[in-house]
Amino acid sequence: MIVVDTNLIAYFFINGSCSETAEQVFAKDPQWAAPVLWRSEFRSVLAKCIGKRCLGIEDAVEIAGAAETMMAGHEYAVRSPEVLRLAASAPCSAYDAEFVSLAKDLGVRLVTADVHLQTAFPGTALSPDRFIAGQ
Repeated sequence: MIVVDTNLIAYFFINGSCSETAEQVFAKDPQWAAPVLWRSEFRSVLAKCIGKRCLGIEDAVEIAGAAETMMAGHEYAVRSPEVLRLAASAPCSAYDAEFVSLAKDLGVRLVTADVHLQTAFPGTALSPDRFIAGQ
């Protein structure tokens, strides 16, 4: 099991330049976990795609359903004290700290393309390329 951020979920479900990397991460470990927050962030990504006319509404609804089905059973609530401590200890938002907190709680790695999180939490967060390479 790994924790993934919303961007990696989006790369997996929305065809783009990072989709192949997301697919490789999934092939290496298909058990993805995320804080419940991922749903709201993912809807925001889909809404932006609709607004830019990259996706139609029906396609976005279908993608949302597929992502929710995949993540079902692997969505977790996180504790506010830990999230706030993490956000205060590094230059990251409370939103980002939720993903770090969950990875720490589960004792697994956070796979994220966010370089700031990789730098601030090197023992927890790593890039998709490093994860694929087995580092």
